[in-house]
Amino acid sequence: MSRPFNDATRRNIQARCAAFARLPESASAPALKRAAVAIALVEAGSDSNETALLLTKRAAALRAHRGQWALPGGRCDASETPVQAALRELHEELGLELGKADVLGLLDDYPTRSGYLITPVVLWAGANAAISPNPSEVASVHRIALDDIEREDAFDFIAIPESTRRVIRFHHAGGLIHAPTAALIYQFREVLAGRDTRVAELEQPVFAWK
Repeated sequence: MSRPFNDATRRNIQARCAAFARLPESASAPALKRAAVAIALVEAGSDSNETALLLTKRAAALRAHRGQWALPGGRCDASETPVQAALRELHEELGLELGKADVLGLLDDYPTRSGYLITPVVLWAGANAAISPNPSEVASVHRIALDDIEREDAFDFIAIPESTRRVIRFHHAGGLIHAPTAALIYQFREVLAGRDTRVAELEQPVFAWK
């Protein structure tokens, strides 16, 4: 489905997010550290006016999950809401300054093996939004066209001996992106299609458990 980067697409995605029945916070949430990520929507670029989301490769010098694919985001500061955290982290990592008016909606919280409860915040960036990656946190920034996450073969699920839960994988640029990032992008794909698909039980690979 074509999703040009324009006001009609913004309104459509905002309506899809509003119609999404987000799950209430789980009983296990207090035991987890709160975090938030930004599903930031931008123009795909490269002579394309399609809508894309921003994905990063984490810097090699970071203490945790170095070199891995990630949505911009991080831990919530004390008394900070997930929306505030997602906006702050987006600015700190990519120099992209957005506000509450740019929030299109929230997806389900995702509990990670490493002890975080991640809230995905869907955001719309203006056509002239300037991106300036912070090299201490971000090795590279990638624009993933929404067409790419909506391909029939974009995601698959495998079994691993360490868990009874399915591991989700996103096939991108000849490689694999795993949960939590893959799970959050997958749920966003499902929201775009008008489906309330849950992802909290989708597993991460063992290397992401720490």
